[in-house]
Amino acid sequence: MKQSFAIVTLGCKTNQFESAAMTEKLLGAGYQQLEFEAGPDLILVNTCTVTSNTDAQSRKLIRRARRINPQARIVVTGCYAQVDAQALAELPGVSLVLGNEEKAELIEQLSELDDQPKIAVGDIRREGGNVALEVASEAKRSRAFLQIQNGCDAFCSYCIIPYARGRSRSVEPQAILEQVGALVAAGHQELVLTGIHIGQYGKDLYHPLNLLDLIKRIEPQLKDARLRLGSLEPTELPAELREHIASSAQICAHYHIPLQSGTGRVLKAMNRNYTTSFFAELLHDLRTRQPSAGIGIDLIVGFPGETDAEFEETYRFVESLPVSYLHVFPYSRRPGTPAASLDGQIPADIARLRAARMRQLGEEKLRQFARNFVGQSLEVIAEAGFRSGKMRAVADNYLSVQLPADEKLIGKRQSVKVTGYGRQGLEGELLLP
Repeated sequence: MKQSFAIVTLGCKTNQFESAAMTEKLLGAGYQQLEFEAGPDLILVNTCTVTSNTDAQSRKLIRRARRINPQARIVVTGCYAQVDAQALAELPGVSLVLGNEEKAELIEQLSELDDQPKIAVGDIRREGGNVALEVASEAKRSRAFLQIQNGCDAFCSYCIIPYARGRSRSVEPQAILEQVGALVAAGHQELVLTGIHIGQYGKDLYHPLNLLDLIKRIEPQLKDARLRLGSLEPTELPAELREHIASSAQICAHYHIPLQSGTGRVLKAMNRNYTTSFFAELLHDLRTRQPSAGIGIDLIVGFPGETDAEFEETYRFVESLPVSYLHVFPYSRRPGTPAASLDGQIPADIARLRAARMRQLGEEKLRQFARNFVGQSLEVIAEAGFRSGKMRAVADNYLSVQLPADEKLIGKRQSVKVTGYGRQGLEGELLLP
């Protein structure tokens, strides 16, 4: 009888990607995937440690896993495991604590388990050489993720990630190109370049190159597939990269760019090395080059010392930007970061209220942007999963379009006409060839 497993994931897209890669490893080793609530033999908790709240969520999931199946082997991995392995190993039911680099050794580590909890966590800041290429797919072959880079050297004052992910390390370009060719041949219609800090790609390689160099090497391999870029820092979108993206028929017209705050004093306290005027000029340039591009930003509200006036300044600044969606996070104190010891810690209820107001602005921005496309045609890729007779399809600018459910469309690029904007966002119908 096959052993069963489930993976539950907290945190960023890199964690989600790595969970998908671990799922592929386990399936390849003969395991059967079940839902978390089904009480499988093996439960992996892929943790996040961005805030103390996410640490608490991880511990709660571990306790819940043990209640669901007291005999299950519980493996804890991810960023919380990387920075506080001993605390997690002491939780009842935990069999293995696995560091971020050691995720690649999952099957080998499982084979060596005995009755005693084990910690397999290396010093990730000492990791040298290039990160190993990992690939994961989702939505029944419509999209594939390539992890081209891992780690971060930025040391923003609120962020623990450089300690949890190590220094920036890049995948060798030839390995990426080989995988791109294989994924395109397998029928994937969209490839997503992922990493913790992809704008730093290639700087650590023996023969240094940059993200634009890599993109130019990838494009001839894409054939009819499209390429989507992960999150990029505002200082890592130089004019030549913007120009290339805008002129390419193969790169998705979609940018995700962390802003974090709209006031200069808070940006400086966050150790974010740009100004609001620089950020505004960048986004207006992107919108001028690509009027239909989707532009998303990250924001942290309630950072230590952020006054009501500074929040209002950020609100008005974001209101003025040509963005199509927001990802908003209330600041939560993270022990081990410089921001955790700053004066003026904002009460959690105030931070939540600020986040709620900013999210409302984000919803209005999305509505305004999406409604521009009613009556127009978009090229989309339909994804698996039906709800109320509808399926979700994603355009190159990251807008979602609800289509009548049809399993034959999953993973295929289709032209659709946007017919309206409803409760679930844009609605559309197929354009016949």
